[in-house]
Amino acid sequence: MSEAVAHHDDLHDHKPTGIGRWLFSTNHKDIGTMYLVFALIMFFVGGAMAMIIRAELFQPGLQYVDPLFFNSMTTMHALIMIFGAVMPAGVGLANWLIPMMIGAPDMALPRMNNMSFWILPFAFAMLLSTLFMSGGAPNGGWTMYPPLVTQLNDAFPFLIFTVHFLGISSIMGAINIIATVFNMRAPGMSFMKLPLFVWTWIITAFLLIASLPVLAGAVTMLLTDKYFGTSFFDAAGGGDPVMFQHIFWFFGHPEVYILILPAFGIVSQIIPTFARKPLFGYESMVYATASIAFLSFFVWAHHMFTVGMPLAGELFFMYATMSIAVPTGVKIFNWVATMWKGSMTFETPMLFAIAFVMLFSIGGFTGLMMAITPVDFQYHDTYFIVAHFHYVLVPGAVFALFAAIYYWLPKWTGHMYDEKLGKLHFWLSVISVNVLFFPQHFIGLAGMPRRIPDYNMQFAEWNMISSLGGFVFGLSQLLFVWVVIKCIRGGEKASDQVWEGAHGLEWTLSSPPPFHSFTTPPRVTDAVAHS
Repeated sequence: MSEAVAHHDDLHDHKPTGIGRWLFSTNHKDIGTMYLVFALIMFFVGGAMAMIIRAELFQPGLQYVDPLFFNSMTTMHALIMIFGAVMPAGVGLANWLIPMMIGAPDMALPRMNNMSFWILPFAFAMLLSTLFMSGGAPNGGWTMYPPLVTQLNDAFPFLIFTVHFLGISSIMGAINIIATVFNMRAPGMSFMKLPLFVWTWIITAFLLIASLPVLAGAVTMLLTDKYFGTSFFDAAGGGDPVMFQHIFWFFGHPEVYILILPAFGIVSQIIPTFARKPLFGYESMVYATASIAFLSFFVWAHHMFTVGMPLAGELFFMYATMSIAVPTGVKIFNWVATMWKGSMTFETPMLFAIAFVMLFSIGGFTGLMMAITPVDFQYHDTYFIVAHFHYVLVPGAVFALFAAIYYWLPKWTGHMYDEKLGKLHFWLSVISVNVLFFPQHFIGLAGMPRRIPDYNMQFAEWNMISSLGGFVFGLSQLLFVWVVIKCIRGGEKASDQVWEGAHGLEWTLSSPPPFHSFTTPPRVTDAVAHS
């Protein structure tokens, strides 16, 4: 008994070291680091699957993989990139930065924070294990539409339970973020003084809590259809497979904004720093972000214009979808207005942020095209859709994550990254990503369908160009890994004021928060005393 007490005291007196530091960590910085490293690993796993897809599509005909495995790669690539790379990277940044931005000592629920991370490696181990099962990995698209996905054998329950675990992890992370920001802000830091990165994460957290249980319900219904004799989505038993699409996209469209809103927050921190001007229209940015999140729950069926819904339904979803362009346009305008007549410099984070604004806008415009119901009948399930959402998610979400890493890495490590290599990574990425995805607009408009391993000769040239862009983009991310490792291992010391300018620009320009440095909580008693 006394040994147990001594051991317990020992744990309290000494920080765990070695593997224990990471396994049992309740430190928001360590957990944020684990999220980011995990996201990077999954980025390469998902990227390898994309390389298989592009290698197969390099020429018409069947080259390397059979059609079922090809479809498994598209399904797995999507699930891994969305739930394994982009979302955990965003949560990792939130863990690292939110407590420091609001002057809190840590996250509100540190043990839950640890648990929400450690669910992820086990969930993805389950998903990846399906590659070695009889019948193969899931191949019903990342949307898991019945009856396609319910025809799977051994992989099916693994897929469903993976989705459940990922949902549990994300909901726990969201609760933690909300609890932290609502309860642990420094005295005098009102909501309208929060940095925009924090704002976008509060809104994202509410989206996660509202939408993920809907997905959990949908996949549970799939599970009972297959193993418990229900027929929610089985027409033979009186069910309706289209109902699954409604339920899925009621989750799926807010999910799109879960992926992109944190990126908006990142860019809203970076552009003011390198323009050396306060963010234009702080309050309008907050309201625009909240509007986007609110409207995202009213547009789900724009993913389903071709299922045969009534004309009134098509009109409603068309207008509702087009209305989201308004707050998004406000954000783009504010970023451009922030740069207007600023004393701009173009370090790597700013380059990625500017590329984000320009290339995300392309994704926004093609999204507006697809909101128009009659023409969406032509675009639906073609490569035009693939081009659209990849412009939103790669030069959108992923570029914003790159920008964030380059921007905050000196603060995290105490060393400056190699600026020349960072810029080389940027130019390789920005050129290759356009060579990869822009031609897909053309082959989509010409009628090439999604999720097929073979195609007509007329699409051969653009597919070859697209694949070459993909290979260059994939390989250039190895350079990014090297830049990060090199920075962690050493290099030029970062000063207290990493990015030039007065008063810690990276904090104060995104909003008017109380004065504080990165390393110490704000010295504020109340807003009146400060002013």
